[in-house]
Amino acid sequence: MKIRRIVKIGLLIVLGLVVAVGAAAGGVWWYFHPRCERVERVVYTQRHGHELTFDWVRPARPNGLCVAVMVSGSWKSGPDGFGAWMVAPLLRRGYTIFAVSHLSQPEASVMEIVEDVNRGVRFIRHHARQYGIDPNRIGVAGGSAGGHLSLMLATCGGPGVPDANDPVDRESSTVQAAAVFFPVTDLLNLGHSTENPGDGGPPKSFVKAFGPRSKEPAVWQEIGRAMSPIYQVTAQSPPVLILHGDADTLVPLEQSEWFVARVRKAGGTVQLVVRHGKTHGWLTMFWDIRQFGDWFDQYLRPPRQP
Repeated sequence: MKIRRIVKIGLLIVLGLVVAVGAAAGGVWWYFHPRCERVERVVYTQRHGHELTFDWVRPARPNGLCVAVMVSGSWKSGPDGFGAWMVAPLLRRGYTIFAVSHLSQPEASVMEIVEDVNRGVRFIRHHARQYGIDPNRIGVAGGSAGGHLSLMLATCGGPGVPDANDPVDRESSTVQAAAVFFPVTDLLNLGHSTENPGDGGPPKSFVKAFGPRSKEPAVWQEIGRAMSPIYQVTAQSPPVLILHGDADTLVPLEQSEWFVARVRKAGGTVQLVVRHGKTHGWLTMFWDIRQFGDWFDQYLRPPRQP
């Protein structure tokens, strides 16, 4: 009888653990699948005969604010590279998401890609009323190359052309806050990156991404400076949050540290969160998006009226 009782208790414990694990797994699945509506492949411009698009993801309870997510890794992109679950914490807070894709390098140069994502923000702002968002409170986010593009928007986004034929091009491409993972910030000083060629030239694996003359030292100095967010920082640059692993060898932590120092010297707002022992990406990154939400809550939401 005593043995039977022990077995029975053991079975109940195992059953309890199974139920608990199942409930936890179900809870995690639920969290990363918030209710939302998704409109796919909205065309915002064309490049070299290709339509460039973004996906518009509207949460169940929109808060009137939005985040443009730069869908880019190694400056390669496509609509299929984004899942709404990746930004579930933002959707749960009510942020409307625009997942902006671009034509991949080397078919498009990084310079052209930067032009196109600026156009994407202009397009979103021009249609703000249709999307139910405040055109004066737009955030931007991304990781790696997407982080680089986000910081290019944060530091270089600016007024449109007042007399442009296309009304979209008259809009501003400025953003009001940025939150990024391990961004490239200084292409002229790659530091301890495994992409550093050692001769001051462009990243080893991305020479073609910067155009046919990028190996010419004088040309690269001009391109590299123009495409490096660190050299575009001003006192007017919007607040920036960076999460970066200190074991990253592709985009070393120093890239973010240098950027933070430059922003602080200019009198801007910036925060760096170091993930110890993490390389170029980690499993809990999508959970870290909650910190992006905190950042956007702080710098995009209008102040409460007394």
